[in-house]
Amino acid sequence: MTDGLMSKAATMEIPINGTGDTGSLPEDDGLEQDLQQVMVSGPNLNETSIVSGGYGGTAEGIIPTSSVKGPSISPSESAASRIASQADASAGSGLHPPHPSPLAAGDEATRGIAVEKFDIVKKWGINTYKCTKQLISERFGRGSRTVDLELETQIELLRDTKRKYECVLQLARALTHHFYSLVQTQHALGDAFSDLSQKSPELQEEFGCNAETQKLLCKNGETLLGAVNFFVSSINTLVNKTMEDTLMTVKQYETARLEYDAYRTDLEELSMGPRDASTLCRLEAAQSHFQSHKGKYEKLRADVAVKLKFLEENKIKVMHKQLLLFHNAVSAYFAGNQQQLAQTLRQFNIQLKTPGAEKPSWLEEQ
Repeated sequence: MTDGLMSKAATMEIPINGTGDTGSLPEDDGLEQDLQQVMVSGPNLNETSIVSGGYGGTAEGIIPTSSVKGPSISPSESAASRIASQADASAGSGLHPPHPSPLAAGDEATRGIAVEKFDIVKKWGINTYKCTKQLISERFGRGSRTVDLELETQIELLRDTKRKYECVLQLARALTHHFYSLVQTQHALGDAFSDLSQKSPELQEEFGCNAETQKLLCKNGETLLGAVNFFVSSINTLVNKTMEDTLMTVKQYETARLEYDAYRTDLEELSMGPRDASTLCRLEAAQSHFQSHKGKYEKLRADVAVKLKFLEENKIKVMHKQLLLFHNAVSAYFAGNQQQLAQTLRQFNIQLKTPGAEKPSWLEEQ
């Protein structure tokens, strides 16, 4: 029945008039009923014929589909094959999974930096708390502190020596200031005597002698000022650079000693407490911190001992030279021995600056 219906539908001729209107088709009640049955029950594909010659062709061009053999693919298998083919096509085209956006990477980097800074602040806060607690305990006599008697004595001696040398430096600078004023006064007085010797014929010889004396004293005074300035410069270097550098190391040593005692006390308190799981973890961490600060303390203690030794040797060498210079220069000046004063400056390689001399160029200084 279905074959006859499809053949009939395929071979029907539809008349078309000149205007393209199909006109009125004759009604076929049988055909309408057959079409309704096909729509309800569906066509039988196994018995459907394929017309190869077009509408109105012969029966020789009709091939029954039941004679065509092929694999039967269920809908689920075909969908799976399409998905697999699409995945293979994507892999062949070089597509990769999407990468994280630069904004997300920047957020992760910022979060990592913030966590690192938080850890640094946390460690600093814990260390400051422990050191403050140890310092307060030492001040009130409740805590114990590590003391190296020999090293502590040398440090106190260095601080006392530095205070005394600062006093000597202050007095030497005052001497330089006052003596510079004296030399300037002598220079002005010599100029006044020289001017009066030219304007007073009756006292020309007396004014001339005094003018020459003041000029000579002024020249010797400038030489002595050069020696005293060199003395002040050397003492200043010794006090404010060499001694200060050693005392900076001493301050680092004292800070390390305080941290060492703080973590030592913390370790002792944990050792005397109960030994449960959490306490053992804290005890291991305290032991690690204690060993770290102990190594730092011992290293700085050795550094301070070495610097104190070299500082003492350097101080003796420098002060021996500077005290000899100061004594010879002052003695020669007040003895009026100009040759010995000049020889003292040559002995210590001191070059006086000429008042009107220009500063040498950078090529001459090389």
